[in-house]
Amino acid sequence: MRRTQGAALLVALMLMAVVSTLAAAAWSLQWRAWAVERAERDQAQAAWLLTGALDWARLIVREDGRASRTDHLAEPWAVPLQPTRLSTFLRATDEGTDALDEAWLAGRIEDAQARLNWRNLIDVTGAAPRLDPTALAAFEQLCALLELPTDELRAVAEALRQAWPAGAQSPARYPLPQRTEDLRALGLSAASWARLAPHTVWLPEPTPVNLNTASPIVLRTVLAGLDAAEAQRLVTLRSQRPFERPEALVEALPRLAASWQPALLSVASRYFVVTGQLRLGELTVQQTALLRRDGARVEVLWRQRGVAAAPAATPAAP
Repeated sequence: MRRTQGAALLVALMLMAVVSTLAAAAWSLQWRAWAVERAERDQAQAAWLLTGALDWARLIVREDGRASRTDHLAEPWAVPLQPTRLSTFLRATDEGTDALDEAWLAGRIEDAQARLNWRNLIDVTGAAPRLDPTALAAFEQLCALLELPTDELRAVAEALRQAWPAGAQSPARYPLPQRTEDLRALGLSAASWARLAPHTVWLPEPTPVNLNTASPIVLRTVLAGLDAAEAQRLVTLRSQRPFERPEALVEALPRLAASWQPALLSVASRYFVVTGQLRLGELTVQQTALLRRDGARVEVLWRQRGVAAAPAATPAAP
């Protein structure tokens, strides 16, 4: 009898262990499926929200083009959006705020023509693509100001020239860049890229530099002989009253009348870079897009989206 009872107890314990193991495995699988479903749902919702934010940016850029013929840093598009809880936009209607309580949006619109355009290096007006000496001199000046080797710049510029197709009989040796990051495939080192990225851009066509939005260091690259004090003076003048035409530069600094090149400068822009970051719970998604404005039409040339490596810190509630 004791042996029978002991065997029955052992069988019961084994059954309990098996049932517990199966229950734990089922719960683990269910939790994993729920986590995957939640991550997919959050990513889909973040994609829709960032698409809406990009459409909002397009509207701002379009209305700015209708209201003004010049672009400067005192306009509404130049004001960055600080991290803001999305539900605050819906407080007036009090609809859908529960779903967006954990959604935070931040972003900014930047003038792409405030930077040197790598596309300016390639002159395609002749029978074969060649390097534009004026644009190359501007990039060499930028490298000198940033204390970067000019040999690397010349090598990248030559690779960029070879990436431009010269015709059906002469295929390109390198893939043509689509974004600024693609220049790294042409031999631009990581250290040089980190220094040049804030001051350069790749656009689909040659563009002038906007006098009203360019940084002092970029102004010094397109205006030969301009020193740091004079560049800062131009920044101060335009903050008081934006330049309405490129010729206002010569009126501010008459000594530049003999050396400045009007084709390199402008007071209006067509290309804008939109950067946004959305935090939805534990998920943080970043998006960068390039806009081109043609009159009342604003189109998205490319858009790049990715999940941040680590979630951003939650800002203080407004």
